[in-house]
Amino acid sequence: MSTSDMSAAEGDVNLSAERLAFQQRHLDAQTQQWLDEDERWFLRQSLSTPCLNVATGAEGSHIVDLQGRRILDFHGNSVHQVGYGHPRVVAAIKSQLDTLPFCPRRYTNRSAIDLARRLAELAPGSLEKVLLAPSGSAAIGMALKLARYATGRHKTLSMWDAFHGANLDAVSIGGEALFRRGAGPLLPGTEHVPPPGLAARFFGQDGRAHERLADYIDYILEVQGDVAAVIAEPMRWTTVELPPSGFWPRVRASCDRHGALLIFDEVPSCLGRTGTMFVCEQTDTTPDILVLGKGLGGGIMPMAAIVARADLDVVPEGALGHYTHEKSPVGCAAALATLDVIEDEQLLTTARVLGAHALERLRSMAERYNLISEVRGAGLYLGVEIGRRDELHANARAERLLYRCLEAGLSFKLGGGNVVTLCPPLTISRDELDQALDILEAAMSGL
Repeated sequence: MSTSDMSAAEGDVNLSAERLAFQQRHLDAQTQQWLDEDERWFLRQSLSTPCLNVATGAEGSHIVDLQGRRILDFHGNSVHQVGYGHPRVVAAIKSQLDTLPFCPRRYTNRSAIDLARRLAELAPGSLEKVLLAPSGSAAIGMALKLARYATGRHKTLSMWDAFHGANLDAVSIGGEALFRRGAGPLLPGTEHVPPPGLAARFFGQDGRAHERLADYIDYILEVQGDVAAVIAEPMRWTTVELPPSGFWPRVRASCDRHGALLIFDEVPSCLGRTGTMFVCEQTDTTPDILVLGKGLGGGIMPMAAIVARADLDVVPEGALGHYTHEKSPVGCAAALATLDVIEDEQLLTTARVLGAHALERLRSMAERYNLISEVRGAGLYLGVEIGRRDELHANARAERLLYRCLEAGLSFKLGGGNVVTLCPPLTISRDELDQALDILEAAMSGL
């Protein structure tokens, strides 16, 4: 399998002729020296070694590289809902550092308690018990363990092509070959089904494919009889795909019928990206366990959490997480400030208003450029599909588009090999948003 094929699902290719040509054109000797040092000292891993460039600054909507170029960051690893270095988040971190920089595990602290209460108040339905973690993958692991304790079962049902983190337990339920291949034995009992975005390929083109996929999930839960949890992204983040409105309620009903929990992984999608605090609010479906992360730390601190039903508090002696930095007072202070910024600056409204504006512009582009096969979006998270997934040259055209945009000062992620994913900070101005869309449109000419 080629490097391009292996990297197509989660991110863009970093070992390609296009990237090498970009670096030769745009990186100076000092930058290349630092990249060589990075490769010298870090273990190699796909999608990050070798790196693209060297960053020296991050502020608002921009990354600044070693050569002083300002790049609009519509990638951000999904951590920058409130932009880079938001003054209120920075101030909260500094204040916490002056009083309680670390909290040993046998103690609690007010910032952690306040954050748990805020998350429980924000979460939909009856989700009100919280555990904090230092990473999204760790939070996924806690959710899986909680499902085992609560149900007495160990099997899971998840989606091919899904990404839930890079730890072995997360890789086991994930569905991307890039992270599973060569890793050896994974968790037992991890069943998989096709993702909603590919339902029509497997279940028919007559408009009922998602119903049949939901029925297939119900069938698996019935014949297995001992599945602990269905775990999924309510919206496939990497390719910006939200299933039709009736899909998740049907899966919810199947879980209830067969005694399985429903876990939603909103590590990248939580906290307003899609115009609601959580994507699941747009699906009329409340999970039993909600997994949060990435932007929870304000684009500065590593923070994640699970929020679960109160009746799942069934592990008095076992340990679900027990992480050294589980109740990090500095991380919690950053998260509390982030939630304050989202509320006080009305960023949910901003996501909806600017997202609608961007979606209108992208649809207009699609009418003028044949290389765009579909435009999708929810709030201020948008996907532009270049060609079709089965088109021979779609990935190559998308990659050329990426490097044209990088040359002009716009960074984004390629998902699924051919989906331009636009994930700006929710604090972005309309002028900056239009500037990014202008760059994208100019780069399309001649592709």
